Amino acid sequence: MSEMLNFFSTTGISQIELQYIIMIIFGLIFIYLGIAKKYEPLLLIPIGFGIILGNIPGTMGVYDQNSVMQLIYYGVKSGIYPPLIFLGIGAMTDFSTLIANPKLILLGAAAQFGIFATFIGANLLGFSVVEAGAIGIIGGADGPTSIFISSQLAPHLIGPIAIAAYSYMALVPVIQPPIMTLLTTKKERMIKMKTPRLVTKREKILFPIIGAIVTIFIAPGASVLLGMLFFGNILKESGVTERLAKSARNALIDIVTILLGLAVGASTQANVFLRVDSIKIFGLGAFSFCIATATGLLFAKFMNLFLKEKINPLIGASGVSAVPDSARVVHHYAQQHDKNNFLLMHAMAPNVAGVIGSAVVAGVLLGILGS
Repeated sequence: MSEMLNFFSTTGISQIELQYIIMIIFGLIFIYLGIAKKYEPLLLIPIGFGIILGNIPGTMGVYDQNSVMQLIYYGVKSGIYPPLIFLGIGAMTDFSTLIANPKLILLGAAAQFGIFATFIGANLLGFSVVEAGAIGIIGGADGPTSIFISSQLAPHLIGPIAIAAYSYMALVPVIQPPIMTLLTTKKERMIKMKTPRLVTKREKILFPIIGAIVTIFIAPGASVLLGMLFFGNILKESGVTERLAKSARNALIDIVTILLGLAVGASTQANVFLRVDSIKIFGLGAFSFCIATATGLLFAKFMNLFLKEKINPLIGASGVSAVPDSARVVHHYAQQHDKNNFLLMHAMAPNVAGVIGSAVVAGVLLGILGS
């Protein structure tokens, strides 16, 4: 009997507490949303399963020295995984629409106002300036960038920042349509845009080279993110490194996504994660995403005051960095009002501009606050 009692004392059942049960339920909700609702399943399912693993008492988690999970988590804490994901994103991204209509980069820039709004909000809620800088990147709706900058500025907040960033990325189809309805008229939603001009191969090759040089000079702190993004793109567009580009956009990014999602989920151990600060960060995340979407829409309407050839203001909502989900949401929303209105290609321009923009802002914040 004593041996049985000793065995029972080593099980997770004997050590379970309400806070761990709450987190396990959250993990199950993430998995449900990924499978049943198809909200970013490649992210939510690994994160949800990681949350479950990280909240079973008695396991060797990411905070236990020399555990396997700690080694996997090292890629998050050290900032290794985000640049590798940017490499894969670059290798699968087509910048043609942005090159053909460069003024749309302004919409990607406008949507980054959510970062600064969140930065101010976090500071007002009692976070330090450095912590507020890490939290603010949630406003760019860019999970890898959020993880990277928090690993550099506020490692103790990686868990809630990463979960908030990826949660709101997954909820793009839920959050953005009501804001688009509120801030645009039916007439504006039905604006049709001309097919973008064909972009030459030379332009496609020059863009990542020039883009890397210009953006890294502006924000050296984000050189590893921007460099990997544009490096992946030139692998794709050069036409002579297709094997490398294929590996980056398929096998590599899939492996890193699995490890990143699992590690981020496992880092949400209840005794570390369930705090007032985490609730504040989640609230700021929702606020920032709404602000980013709204400023993108409003700036598109502002641009139309000066343009002879009007742009559909809906594409301003895709200025957030949730690639390509926000562009798809804009396209589907427009088609609800006019089935012959195809905005996907146009929406991709501010969408990829948002990825670049959030990385640039992250580099600027890192340069100012990390010194």
